[in-house]
Amino acid sequence: MKYYIIAGEASGDLHASNLMKELKVEDWQADFRFWGGDLMQVQGGEMVKHYRETAFMGFITVLKNLRKIRANFALCRKDLLDYEPDVLILVDYPGFNLRMAKFAKEHGIRVHYYISPKIWAWKEGRVKKIKAYVDRMFTIFPFETDFYKKHNYEVSFGGNPLLDAIANRPNKGESFTDFTSKNNLSDKPIVALLAGSRKQEIERILPVMLGVVKDFPDHQFVVAAAPSVTEDFYAQVVGNRNVKFVYGQTYDLLQQSKAALVTSGTATLETALLKIPQLVCYITGGGRILFAIGKRLLKVKYISLVNLVMDELIVKELIQHHCNKKSISQELKQIVEEENYRTQMLYNYQLLDEKLGGAGASARFAKMIVQDLRAQ
Repeated sequence: MKYYIIAGEASGDLHASNLMKELKVEDWQADFRFWGGDLMQVQGGEMVKHYRETAFMGFITVLKNLRKIRANFALCRKDLLDYEPDVLILVDYPGFNLRMAKFAKEHGIRVHYYISPKIWAWKEGRVKKIKAYVDRMFTIFPFETDFYKKHNYEVSFGGNPLLDAIANRPNKGESFTDFTSKNNLSDKPIVALLAGSRKQEIERILPVMLGVVKDFPDHQFVVAAAPSVTEDFYAQVVGNRNVKFVYGQTYDLLQQSKAALVTSGTATLETALLKIPQLVCYITGGGRILFAIGKRLLKVKYISLVNLVMDELIVKELIQHHCNKKSISQELKQIVEEENYRTQMLYNYQLLDEKLGGAGASARFAKMIVQDLRAQ
């Protein structure tokens, strides 16, 4: 069968590549054409556009690139019709993908959505488009089943593919000594800093995280540097603080860490699945007023995926003005020094693993997709 896949960012490239790998197991004649990245390219098929050419974030950036965005839509529509796939598989990336879902549906192409947009937290009204244009939704969080059920739309939960990515990560057997030697680090216990991947986000949160460095002289603080951000930019943000950086080794860094300070997002879930005690730190732009407005619009109790999945406070969340040097230092002290506190968090992480369905999600999703197509 012929599969047309659209992934618009690095995480989508990762999960789509694992799905493609398993689709080839279920369907030995699988043929792929896609918008994605390097990991998808490894699985074979024809890449139309790399996600680096299509990722436009923020209102101003979108305005400046409207012509390119329109050209991308036109190219994708024509390419989709020329390819005549058995199914269009959309991976998150709702701004682009929901428009392509409508187009495909209007032209009789079956639409599968793999990894639901986070409409349960923001822009809940998009569920109307999903119900109208998506033939089958495959979700990766158990609470999404209840969300869509509320809207009278049946979805298919098959586990979370992050468990596959973590289980199959390279260097998972690497020793602490080998990792620190390779990256010119000391032998002190590591506190990992995951401050996001966007410059504005890093400028807001990283200096606050680094404010506690002097409170922990027996630990070394190491930033998981975003590949898209230059060393010069980090140097300006960090100044003369004693901190190290590693690029392209987030999982390697986390698995060698004693604790982590993490911004909200997928990174909180990755840290939990790697069994590293963490503190979630989050600061939005615009100060207290914009934060208060945003909080009213949000539909969820927590900002971290760990707490959302477990539906209780498993990891501490310090948000906006509560995210300050004093609060971070107090919580981090508990994490690195109080064994009972760490043990409880690690126990909850194990429950999280079980709730997410364990490894093998990519294979389960591939089987469901192929079965659905063969039933048509």
